[in-house]
Amino acid sequence: MQARIDKERYMISLKRNTKGEFVEAKGRRVQKKFIYQANQTEEFRLSRGKFEDFLSCARCFYLDRVCGLVSPGTPGWALNSLTDDLLKKEFDICRDQELPHRLFTKSGFEDIVPFKHVNMDRWRDSLRHGLEFRLEGTAILLTGGIDDLWFNQKTQEVIVLDYKSQASPYPVRTRAYLDGTYHQGYKRQLEFYAFLLTKMEFKVAAVGYFYVCNADKHASGFYGQMNFEETIVPYTLDTTWIPSKLDEMLAVLNGKKPPESNPACENCAYSRERLLTESKL
Repeated sequence: MQARIDKERYMISLKRNTKGEFVEAKGRRVQKKFIYQANQTEEFRLSRGKFEDFLSCARCFYLDRVCGLVSPGTPGWALNSLTDDLLKKEFDICRDQELPHRLFTKSGFEDIVPFKHVNMDRWRDSLRHGLEFRLEGTAILLTGGIDDLWFNQKTQEVIVLDYKSQASPYPVRTRAYLDGTYHQGYKRQLEFYAFLLTKMEFKVAAVGYFYVCNADKHASGFYGQMNFEETIVPYTLDTTWIPSKLDEMLAVLNGKKPPESNPACENCAYSRERLLTESKL
């Protein structure tokens, strides 16, 4: 199902302003703070999503962050975002009372509670803040907006996790979920959060979690509601690969020309074929 969704989300994207009115699409970034200058000394924020872009296609990443090209937008995921917001509200009640969540006992998490910290809302604000760490010797501030953090009261470790929503006819099973083709980025996401937290001098648990909400596709009808099966999927984190990839990313940012594209990158393929086609018209 995920593959079908990923294919369907690509469409002709029209630029609108905050009022929903159509405006001219420039194709280039206007704000200089989003464009990196080689070896710059002024702080430059780089999100987890942009790091994932680099991992996917270094050329597209360079054209975006260094050249200021804007890729076409994609639709938002309103229902998924709503699920995240409602889960945050639910966990915040437990956080304020310093009590385990209702699923923790079922999952054998007797010593775990939602992490209570003065900066929790700041860390969840992916657009303006998030987790933050200044990459040594650079002006780059790595950021990552989390869904939540848990805390092991026995080991005094912070636990990284992410909420995930889906609608699959199959029950969520740990191995199948972690092996899913489109879930590899999910694992990198958790590992990036763990990396940032470690750099922020938190003691981070070796195992992170996905809180998966799977909508019931076998229901007899909608009737104004959807039912979800909730499953906590554990994942053993590995952050050892991140420093070398950050070094590669830094080299690309400071490079004088864009690197080769990923052969599987559909954005690059479309750009090449469009230029070739238009040259023949």
